[in-house]
Amino acid sequence: QVQLVESGGGLVQAGGSLRLSCLASGTIFKVNTMAWYRQAPGKQCEPVAAITSGGTTNYADSVKGRFTISRDNAKNTVYLQMNSLKPEDTAVYYCNADVILDFTSDSRAYWGQGTQVTVSS
Repeated sequence: QVQLVESGGGLVQAGGSLRLSCLASGTIFKVNTMAWYRQAPGKQCEPVAAITSGGTTNYADSVKGRFTISRDNAKNTVYLQMNSLKPEDTAVYYCNADVILDFTSDSRAYWGQGTQVTVSS
């Protein structure tokens, strides 16, 4: 079984910074792409940033230049450094990972439980 555990959310003033972490644990052969999604109240869940196992990154236009995604493959951990936070960044942030359990298996997606980020104006 694989678990994704996020940490690092909280309350911050506009213009501030937060760093989210997500650890993938369990019986894991390989973790492919890891990503962050977010869901604001009354809105659909949306992708924020993603990073492949080789380090290629992609960002939503709304966070480009402010957020940075990174990962530590040895620790199966992904990070999201969020700078210049805005009230519209307020949401529950979810970690997502595409995981291969063993060399005979296909990959499947796992999700974390979410961590709240609140940005006050």
